[in-house]
Amino acid sequence: MLPDTDELAEVLLDLGVPHEDINDLVRMARRVTDDPELRQVLERSVDELVQGMGEVGGPVDLPDLDWASGALQRCFPVYVFVAALPATRAYHREHGVPADVTRRTLADLGRNMAVFRRRYGRAGVQAPWWLVHHFRGELYQLGRLQFERARLGQRTGTRLAAAGLDVRPGSRCLNLHIPDFRGPLSPAAVDRSLELAREFFALCFPQERYPVVLCHSWLLDPQLRKYLPGDSNIVRFQERFGVAREDREPSDTEPVQFVFGDPELPVESLPRRTAVERAVGDHLRAGGHWYIGHGWLPFEPFEPFDGSA
Repeated sequence: MLPDTDELAEVLLDLGVPHEDINDLVRMARRVTDDPELRQVLERSVDELVQGMGEVGGPVDLPDLDWASGALQRCFPVYVFVAALPATRAYHREHGVPADVTRRTLADLGRNMAVFRRRYGRAGVQAPWWLVHHFRGELYQLGRLQFERARLGQRTGTRLAAAGLDVRPGSRCLNLHIPDFRGPLSPAAVDRSLELAREFFALCFPQERYPVVLCHSWLLDPQLRKYLPGDSNIVRFQERFGVAREDREPSDTEPVQFVFGDPELPVESLPRRTAVERAVGDHLRAGGHWYIGHGWLPFEPFEPFDGSA
C-alpha cells in the first residue's frame, strides 16, 4: 500500500514535505509496513478516507493510532495520505484537474508539516483533519488562495437568502482559504485566484453551481481597520466582502496562531516588528478581543466555449 523506499522519498518531495523530515519518514515507513497492527490501522484509515471520494462534507472518522507518543504517532497521517494518493490522483484525473493544480493542492501536506516544525521544532502533522479536504477532492489550490467545495450552513444560508440571493441553507458554495507561506495577499493575487477559480470549477465541476464564495477568517475582523492603513492588502481584501453573519465569540488565539506561529504565546511578549504584529498584539494588550469575520462575495463561474455558436 505504501511505495518502496526510493519512490516514497520522491512522493514526499512532491508533497512538499520538509527535506529534513524525509529520511526519518522513509525509515519509519518500514515499521508501518512490517507491523501487522500498524498495517491494519493504515488500511482502515485509507478505506475511510477514500470512501465517498469527492462527496462534499461527507463524514470521515479516521481511526486513532493506539501507539505510544512519539515521532511515529505524530507522523502516521503522512502514511495515510501517501497511501490514499493514487485514489486522489485518479479522482482529479477523472474531473480534468490539471496536474499542476493537483501538485500544488496536495503539497499542503508539506506546508502543514512546516507549521508543525515551526511551532514544536520536530516532525509532525499539525492538523490531519484539515488535509482530509485536500485528499478527498473537496479543496483546490488556485493561485494564492484555496477554494473548497462546500454547502451553506443554516445561519449563513438564511442570512443570504434574506438579502435577496438565490440561495438557501444547503446550497452549494465555495469556501475561500488563505494559506501561509504563499507571499503577500495582494489585490492582484486575489483577482488572479478568483479568475482561476471561475475557470477551474466551470471546467472541472460543470454540473455544480456556486453562486457565492464565503470566507471565515480573523482577517475579516473589521477592527483591523483601526490599526492598518486603508491601502493595506488586508483592508483591501476585507472590502471585497459583504457581511454574511457576525460572530460574538472571541477568537483571540486565531491571529496569534497565524501571525506568530503559536496560539499559546504570552500576549505581553508578542513581537511588534510589522504593522500586523503590532495590531494583533497591541489590541490584545489593551484588553481587546479578536473575532472571526464571515464574509461573502458573488461568484459567477467562467462559461467555457462549447463550439456550438
